Amino acid sequence: MPETDLDQRCINALRVLAMDAVQKANSGHPGMPMGMADVAYTLWTRHLKHNPHNPEWPNRDRFVLSAGHGSMLLYSLLYLTGYPLKMKDLQEFRQWGSRTPGHPEYDIELGIETTTGPLGQGFGNGVGMAIAAKHMAARFNRQSYPLFDHWVYAIVSDGDLMEGVSQEAASLAGHLALDNLIYFYDSNRISIEGSTDLTFTEDVGARFSAYGWDVQEIDGHDCDAVDAAIGAAKAATGKPHLIICHTHIAYGSPNMQGDAGAHGAPLGEEEVRATKEALGWPSMEPFWVPDDVIANYRLAAPRGERAEAIWRDMRTNYEHAHPEEAQELARVLAGALPENWQTAIPSFRPDNGPLATRAASGKVLTSLAPVIPELIGGSADLAPSTNTILSGYGDFQANRREGRNFRFGVREHGMGAILNGMALYGGIRPYGATFLVFSDYMRPAVRLAALMGVPPIYVWTHDSVFLGEDGPTHQPIEHLMSLRGVPNLTVIRPADANETAAAWKVALERRDGPTALVLTRQKLPILPETAKAAMEGVARGAYILSDSPLDRVDIILIATGSEVAVTLAAQKLLQDHRVGARVVSMPSWSLFDQQPVFYKLSVLPDDVIRRLAIEAGSPIGWERYVGSYGDVVGIQRFGASAPYQRIQEAFGFTAERIAERAQQLMAE
Repeated sequence: MPETDLDQRCINALRVLAMDAVQKANSGHPGMPMGMADVAYTLWTRHLKHNPHNPEWPNRDRFVLSAGHGSMLLYSLLYLTGYPLKMKDLQEFRQWGSRTPGHPEYDIELGIETTTGPLGQGFGNGVGMAIAAKHMAARFNRQSYPLFDHWVYAIVSDGDLMEGVSQEAASLAGHLALDNLIYFYDSNRISIEGSTDLTFTEDVGARFSAYGWDVQEIDGHDCDAVDAAIGAAKAATGKPHLIICHTHIAYGSPNMQGDAGAHGAPLGEEEVRATKEALGWPSMEPFWVPDDVIANYRLAAPRGERAEAIWRDMRTNYEHAHPEEAQELARVLAGALPENWQTAIPSFRPDNGPLATRAASGKVLTSLAPVIPELIGGSADLAPSTNTILSGYGDFQANRREGRNFRFGVREHGMGAILNGMALYGGIRPYGATFLVFSDYMRPAVRLAALMGVPPIYVWTHDSVFLGEDGPTHQPIEHLMSLRGVPNLTVIRPADANETAAAWKVALERRDGPTALVLTRQKLPILPETAKAAMEGVARGAYILSDSPLDRVDIILIATGSEVAVTLAAQKLLQDHRVGARVVSMPSWSLFDQQPVFYKLSVLPDDVIRRLAIEAGSPIGWERYVGSYGDVVGIQRFGASAPYQRIQEAFGFTAERIAERAQQLMAE
């Protein structure tokens, strides 16, 4: 389809809107939108299957702007094609309360599929979406009913491809032969500091070919070449696709084209005017777009409505041909769990123990897998250690898309970003596992999951110095404190098998953010006290596990995880000294903080000022619960390599040492 004058004006509209919005905000990144305007226009008008009037249509193509600094490209496309963004929103770019923040933030009603900006994250999200699409197709598609049959597109930059997370995700995508992925690499050879000759001179095409991707190389300013490359990618099978688009940053600017200065700063009023003149733009008025340009873009809505109508007719016929599958599809797309699924959650008796909470978690997963078929996940090459295999449900591989076990390989960062894409896609509940200390590798993706409010579940095992002989490189110290500081991340550190089962219930019922299950390597006793109290207690974040055996409460002992059992033993020692101690299990700070004041005061009454927190990690933050007259038995150094029993003794996590510190606190 040869490019027309209208096509060129539609392309230039993207450049003009990007320049004007960045100039008005006096902040932003005009260069990338100007350089990728030809590619974006061609994709959005000739190939992208979407409906601006129903952004949540399940079989839409997904578009991810991994190079999120070029957000004005996405906002302009959404406005021009008829999504619920107005010109006023573009004019309020990067301003307080606007719908157009500096980097795209997940808002499916606006057509923004994911939050991007931290480079490489969108790349991984797209891989997760492609995985989810393949899995949903394997589960629900039937002959003559391709309900899930679409593409995942992304624009990625030099910076995206420099980041390690994209390399992890790309490697896995090639291994899994995700041929529903089509990525456009904006090869403009410019980064913030200058030419990529400074840092990035590798053969990207050869690298991706080695990953198992199909690679094409084109002039990114030639719409027909872009169109042909997309068509060729769609026609090929068996590999994900990378289209290397050679472009110029700030294309069309007489003085800034190809200049690193155009990456992250306004062009300036004079250069904006000069660029509009060079482009032959008919108006110098900011944010002016010709009516015929808008009308051409707005054809996306009727195209999308027709495509969706065809799909909905197919789904209606599917409901008659496959009623059980159709009912199940409706359930998972609505995000609803099966009826009475909670009855499958196992309970544990003291004689079932001792049992590591990682092992208890594995038993819970085994029990839930048959009743929650959308529950899928895996680990970063640690499944035997994290107990996260769904036995009997196969691996997701290139030749087995229905498999529910994901082998992420030693790719924690990539796993985190991929989990986000899977969760964003819908219809599945993904989880991913590694050791708690390696949550550091996942941290950017975890933070974005919390920011977006999507619900992947993290299974982080080997949760303290008590993992033992592997030593301080593998023993988390600061991690609980650090993760608790992430807004909207629910961190749960259960005390035993019953609290672990309750933690899984909380995680699966949560829909508005991620949940972290922090689990032990070592075996723990199954506490008689948790059998009846854990389900409600964990959901409330903290609860009275064992009240003072005396007629008064002299001190409150607050513990989490593996330290709860030893704290109960300390309570008995204190009773022998006529000290009345209440033991509070506090598996989740954030859940406890959400409780009504009356409940919090019933657990931690103001009139009991002597409080001692016990946790094998950094004590920072516990002051909010122990107050000015309390203390913390914690760890403020790195661990050591030794059997965990020896470490427990050396760091003071014995009943005797805890009771001793409690008595000292009472005497102060």
